[in-house]
Amino acid sequence: MKLPGLSPRIHSLPKAELHLHLEGSIQPTTARALMARHGVKASEQEVLERYGFHDFPGFLEAFKWVTSFLREPQDYALVATDLAERLLEQNVVYAEATLSVGVMLLRKQKAEANFEALLRSTEPFERRGLRFRWVFDAVRQFGAESAMEVLEAAKTCKSKRIIAFGIGGDELQVPTAAFRPVYERAAELGLHRLIHAGEVGGPEKIREAIELLEVERIGHGIAAIKDPVLMDLLAERKFPLEICPQSNLRTGALAHLLAREDVRIEDHPLPGLLRHGIPVVLSTDDPALFHTTLPAEYDAAKKMGLQESELEQICEMGFQYAFDPASKHQTT
Repeated sequence: MKLPGLSPRIHSLPKAELHLHLEGSIQPTTARALMARHGVKASEQEVLERYGFHDFPGFLEAFKWVTSFLREPQDYALVATDLAERLLEQNVVYAEATLSVGVMLLRKQKAEANFEALLRSTEPFERRGLRFRWVFDAVRQFGAESAMEVLEAAKTCKSKRIIAFGIGGDELQVPTAAFRPVYERAAELGLHRLIHAGEVGGPEKIREAIELLEVERIGHGIAAIKDPVLMDLLAERKFPLEICPQSNLRTGALAHLLAREDVRIEDHPLPGLLRHGIPVVLSTDDPALFHTTLPAEYDAAKKMGLQESELEQICEMGFQYAFDPASKHQTT
């Protein structure tokens, strides 16, 4: 798992993953295993082509396709076990994994049964040094009523390992204010709050999430680079952004932000955000779909011009801005 561009020091540091979608971690080989379970035939090439999208709509279609093979609790257990093994190989010791409960409910699945299978499959990895916490995620374009159902599923599951509620999907759909009662309910249930914003939307989406929903972290947030006043606010409040560089490159979000097509990872705004004093946590988002790993994201950050000390700082912030207080003791 070592990359030649990274120092042994950065490789050896324990790491936290705070923006990681379980469904987006499904490797092509695992997808084929799930398909075989459910009697769906496809060649290796056909599956790989599904992972070859080039824009955000293509990504959403790929995500929709791969999750269609998560049909039973044992399917979720298989994916979680595979993810856990891969995280350990990357020296990840703490992960806040996002679970698309909104999709489960749309497909009339029992979220409690699926979640119980996830808990059983990941529990053995605690003894091996990897702790999972879970984010129950709603899909923005499904609307506020559906998002409230995700919260009720979290309440029914009654697990302290469900640490947060978030909303992903297409941030350009459904006004942010429509979700205000949902986030108020999440706070009542004692859940931390997240949302995807400023990925393909503008900086106003980030400001709305903070002011209307009172979220505690922003998923992506790269559009903040366009608004100096917002950047000052984020820096002053030490408000963390979950930055996923390879995701931004492969979905076309970075090209959209910079209003040009010939973008490279070196063009990413991460250095400007970090050096402005904004907390940044580095993550993979959907590692299988984006063909990345956490070490690869640190390597990408180095290619952007970050110094060794800055990479160490980002690694520390992964624990500092985690929602589980116990994670803050895992940086050594």
